[in-house]
Amino acid sequence: MDAAKRLATLNRIRKLSVLMDTSIRLPVFGFRIGLDPIIGLVPGAGDLISTTFSAYIIFLATRFGIPPKDLAEMIFNITLEAVVGTVPLVGDLFDAFYKSNIRNLAILEQHLMTVEPEVEAVKSEIYESKVSRF
Repeated sequence: MDAAKRLATLNRIRKLSVLMDTSIRLPVFGFRIGLDPIIGLVPGAGDLISTTFSAYIIFLATRFGIPPKDLAEMIFNITLEAVVGTVPLVGDLFDAFYKSNIRNLAILEQHLMTVEPEVEAVKSEIYESKVSRF
């Protein structure tokens, strides 16, 4: 993949991670949740749908050649959230606090910072050009 496609994939991972884990701010508490714990409220299918989104994020992350150790940690994160998420109410609270997709995004970004710092440089250039237009 060229740098533009890699950056587009990274941005897709970022958007999905935020959507699933931190896209909604609870006004009174200031705590952020995403669609993951909300979807998880649907008995049975909710946790399966959330886990499918998380698996898709990991699939996209594999395009960056993430090391097996980091990949195993990412899989552990979604497996833990999927297993604990099956417990009614407690699992949904766990989903809201654990935020496996954001954790996995952090693992991917740490890998990219050490292996491909040019991706971050390109991201900064694109961000600055978009900000300067507004």
